[in-house]
Amino acid sequence: MATRAAKDAAPSPSERQINLLRKRKYDAMHRGGDPDDKQHPKGKLTARERIELLVDPGSFTELDAFAVHRTEAFGMGEKKIPGDGVVTGYGAVDGRDVFIFSHDASVFGGSLGEVFAEKVCKVMDLAVRAGRPCLGINDSGGARIQEGVVSLAGYADIFYRNVQSSGVVPQISVIAGPCTGGAVYSPAITDFIFMVEHLGYMFITGPEVIRVTTGEKVGFDELGGAQVHNIKSGVAHFLHESEAEAFAGVRRLLSYLPGSNRERPPSSRPSDDPQRRDGSLQSLIPENPHQPYDMKAAISAIVDQGSFTEVQEHFAQNLVIGFARLDGEVVGIVGNQPRILAGALDINASVKGARFVRFCDAFNIPLVTFVDVPGFLPGTAQEYNGIIRHGAKLLYAFAEATVPKLTVITRKAYGGAYDVMSSKHIGGDFNYAWPAAEIAVMGPQAAVNVIFKREIAAAKEPEKKAEQLVDDYKEKFANPYVAAERGFLDDVIEPQETRPTLIRSLHLLRDKRVERPTRRHGNIPL
Repeated sequence: MATRAAKDAAPSPSERQINLLRKRKYDAMHRGGDPDDKQHPKGKLTARERIELLVDPGSFTELDAFAVHRTEAFGMGEKKIPGDGVVTGYGAVDGRDVFIFSHDASVFGGSLGEVFAEKVCKVMDLAVRAGRPCLGINDSGGARIQEGVVSLAGYADIFYRNVQSSGVVPQISVIAGPCTGGAVYSPAITDFIFMVEHLGYMFITGPEVIRVTTGEKVGFDELGGAQVHNIKSGVAHFLHESEAEAFAGVRRLLSYLPGSNRERPPSSRPSDDPQRRDGSLQSLIPENPHQPYDMKAAISAIVDQGSFTEVQEHFAQNLVIGFARLDGEVVGIVGNQPRILAGALDINASVKGARFVRFCDAFNIPLVTFVDVPGFLPGTAQEYNGIIRHGAKLLYAFAEATVPKLTVITRKAYGGAYDVMSSKHIGGDFNYAWPAAEIAVMGPQAAVNVIFKREIAAAKEPEKKAEQLVDDYKEKFANPYVAAERGFLDDVIEPQETRPTLIRSLHLLRDKRVERPTRRHGNIPL
């Protein structure tokens, strides 16, 4: 009887297999040690903690948790850790599916080897097949030296998929640790980069290599910190003080984006009256044409309340870009900022705007452009560095875009910059102007000095003559009505009418279709 009871108490073969599975999964999650010992003292979260912060609670499903590297070189055969330095899988953000990979810097410094790359490539392929965004949390030392060229091949496999996925599914990168070498090129190809200050770094070669090769002494923050790439280089799009703040930012960004280029962006139930008229807009434009005002104030007063999320807030601040909603529908915002460089377009602003416009066009996001631009920034520095080529990128992007395009000229629209900023001539669908708008080849004062140079010089009172000519020029040209008479503007509207006007126009263009000539792709002036 005792023998039979013992047999009854022993686990069955299937139970033993289930227990073994549970043990292996536990070991894969904990790797026989505590990864917190490596991450938390540095003020960093673990790879899985990061995922849990990003996705809806309990929604993450891990893939390839048992994967291990295949190399035996340099004693690596004795260091096979499940997961191989990256956590991959899928989850949900606000109920919408996403695919995710998260580097685990506690395993081989987050360095990329063959199996690591295969895991990342698998979720990238699944994201495209399923038509869902792909999110990468980056914290990597680059290629795994012990695996040699196989690691380099793995990076190239990822780069190739980044390019093939571009414009197909949104790709978002979070830089939550030092990323060097190949670990920065993949994020650079993705659509948006979030960086965590004093934790996330991006550089091709690190400070020590630079010191040895060039003798230059530079620190991590100064070389490739979050502020450098958000303010100076423009590589990154969002700057955050903590990982939790960065992941909250990713969730907010995703609320504006479709799962793929086959979908419209997600609409929401309107919480703001589409007929709302904000009286503050009536007096927003100063009497003095040289006095600045805040274009963000205009944007915020027009779009659904609280819906504007700025992109690249700290870079090329003379151009404002971001996402907002009009009557619950997502739109991409582009606007000149008179408070910075008088709103003139320079190299950085042109590149910033062009890339954003192309993203919106790729993912079916209508464009709303607010124009107050005195022209392109003059000077030898701009010319020597290629303002012609870079400015042409913004022109190309707007002309190429086939999504609905709405334009509002709030004040100045001078010279070629008028053409570039989504004018009727390069495919603007509905183009409006406020009464204070000045549409001309150049400003009245400059125009008069060119046209009437001799008359002014010959006059008995040159200053009085110039003033009279400027007034005449303003009456004839520096107003919106000449353009309206020719159909270059669809209407001149009161500023407070902008919101309801844009919403009606947007609804009319909901099913816009544009046929383009058959071609492989255009040749944007890179």
